[in-house]
Amino acid sequence: MAKNTHVGSGGWLAGLGDFGYLLWQVTLNLRFSFRDRKRVLHQLDHFGVNSVPLVMLVGLFSGAIIAWQGAYQFKGMVSLSILGGQIAKVVFMEMGPVLTAMVISGRVGASMAAELGSMKVTEQIAALRSLSIDPVRYLVLPRVLGLSLMMPVLTLFAIFVALLGAFGVATYFLDITYQTFFSSVKTYFQVSDLMGGLIKSLVFGLIISLICCFKGIQTIGGAKGVGRATISAFVYAAVAILASDFLLWIILF
Repeated sequence: MAKNTHVGSGGWLAGLGDFGYLLWQVTLNLRFSFRDRKRVLHQLDHFGVNSVPLVMLVGLFSGAIIAWQGAYQFKGMVSLSILGGQIAKVVFMEMGPVLTAMVISGRVGASMAAELGSMKVTEQIAALRSLSIDPVRYLVLPRVLGLSLMMPVLTLFAIFVALLGAFGVATYFLDITYQTFFSSVKTYFQVSDLMGGLIKSLVFGLIISLICCFKGIQTIGGAKGVGRATISAFVYAAVAILASDFLLWIILF
């Protein structure tokens, strides 16, 4: 891995090359995934269990907002009896995966960049190399696998709670009965919509983890550099999520 390169100082082309090299190293180290399963399981717990409350809270209010917005858009044009099915489609395909990815990139991704950035500026990563320990295998691979595998699970939590939030608004504020709401969900539900959303969440997890690990291990400049790396990791991850969301829409739907 290049030691003193940085996207801001080495230029976009050099940074892209470094990122591609990191991706190649992660791919080569995938064969050690089972052997390093304890570190991967630790990251699964760290990223997944600790993120569930925040993801559920965001999902609850997202579903409630979508229900209100849908009712406003449908008013005088379309019967509210189909509101549940349309909310389900939006949550499955778009809002669930994207909002979860944004929340995780802010909570987990920024933390990941800060952790690795601190290790880089305090020369802990250099110390690993001096002990013949591959930093990509030891530090990056468990984080990439952990976040990538947990993103679909977190997205499922967000989807479920978002539907509950939408149902609460529909029932208590829009006078839509339980039977009408969930009958509409059942009518318009398609497995391909849910699977497409989960595939998107898997890709988002891979993007977030790779970008944030890359920014972390490329950190220079002491504590100030760690702060810059943390901010840029979130910004780049957020932009990459939205750009890949557009491309995945074209491919999947």
